[in-house]
Amino acid sequence: MQLLSNETVLRQLQWRYAVKKFDPTKKIPAETWSTLAQSLVLTPSSYGLQPWRFYVVTDPDTKAQLPAISWGQKQVQDASHVVVMAVRANFSEEDVDRFIDRVSEVRGGTRESLAGFRKMLISNLCAAVPGFDVSHWATNQVYIALGQLMACAAFMGIDACPMEGILREKYDELLGIPSEGYVTSVVCALGYRAEDDKYASVPKVRFPLDQVVIDRKATSAP
Repeated sequence: MQLLSNETVLRQLQWRYAVKKFDPTKKIPAETWSTLAQSLVLTPSSYGLQPWRFYVVTDPDTKAQLPAISWGQKQVQDASHVVVMAVRANFSEEDVDRFIDRVSEVRGGTRESLAGFRKMLISNLCAAVPGFDVSHWATNQVYIALGQLMACAAFMGIDACPMEGILREKYDELLGIPSEGYVTSVVCALGYRAEDDKYASVPKVRFPLDQVVIDRKATSAP
């Protein structure tokens, strides 16, 4: 069953943009934020492993320190909520075991019944597999969460701005993230656009659909 019309989905995706200027007087209501927070929890990830943690900054004094470590970008100060998306550092067998415990807790069954699954995860992610970088894999997962958060925000009429122009180590230091086994990857500021943000009315520049989404069949027989 389709819950949102095609028109609604496209309208909200057209409506959203990377906000350059937030209205610092407007705050996301607690109930709305709770839904957005749950959208982060419900983000899909490879194998379901969720190698991430999301640090939410709403304290004005803390936000006031963020532009200096964000190349002067004031979105992180004026937004209602700033989500610092962090990735698990040094993903290991302990992380796999934590996930296996959670699977057992939620779905029932014993750890023994999940032994084969655990072995496969460790073999694929924690062993020295040539050409595979587990940190790169984990960082890619965080960007799935970023996309889900931005889309959900747009459907709810909440503005957002994804930000890579940050000093990640300084974010880590300010928020104490590495002490918990994570490192900053990317930031997303959320709130409400300022009325005088000129970029709100600038047309989106996108390549035509037929140049981006291509139907393709095999070019040769297997």
